[in-house]
Amino acid sequence: MSDNLIDIAIVRLEGAKDLPLPAYMSSGASGLDLRAAVPEDTTILPGRFALIPTGVRIAIPEGYEAQTRPRSGLALKHGVTLLNAPGTIDADYRGEISVIVLNCGGEPFTVTRGMRIAQLVFCKVERARLAERGALDETERGRGGFGHTGV
Repeated sequence: MSDNLIDIAIVRLEGAKDLPLPAYMSSGASGLDLRAAVPEDTTILPGRFALIPTGVRIAIPEGYEAQTRPRSGLALKHGVTLLNAPGTIDADYRGEISVIVLNCGGEPFTVTRGMRIAQLVFCKVERARLAERGALDETERGRGGFGHTGV
């Protein structure tokens, strides 16, 4: 177990008291698994998305963010991902964590209560001070963008 732990206050919301708290599913896991706190089964048709509540709120310390990320097993087996992955949860947000689940698969996907639906990863955040200039230094890449180095 790592010594670089941060303390995160968590509140389980009314209506989600029966669900387990987010948890690391292995000793080397980077993300805590978030569970769906849907009151009833929610079916997402192919090509559609739905906002899925997790039933928890957290207090992230200043200087950190939490990122919601897809679960690889759901992506591989069902074509299910998160629409805005990674999703950022700012240190000053105190609302319920919800994830936008997108069904990219060919079959309807049903989210059931307590299903492990996403991961939550905590990351340090550096803030920037912008300094407007008339020009930027030149690099070998320059302004080359999308696909400029070939396949």
